[in-house]
Amino acid sequence: MAMTLRLTDEENHHLDELAAAEGRSKQEIMRLALADRWGRLQKEQQLGEVLSRVLPRYRGLLERIGTA
Repeated sequence: MAMTLRLTDEENHHLDELAAAEGRSKQEIMRLALADRWGRLQKEQQLGEVLSRVLPRYRGLLERIGTA
């Protein structure tokens, strides 16, 4: 799917420099950035799910540790 990405001159310059430094196309840099951010979001969501299950179980212990 085609997409237009509007960048400021400074952002475009940064993208040019990054692409040149990594020997990649600007398109590939943007796809990698998307994949990286998507991966972080997934990890954050997984952590939130784990914490929502674990914290209630250990709330009393955590509160005692916190006041020690």
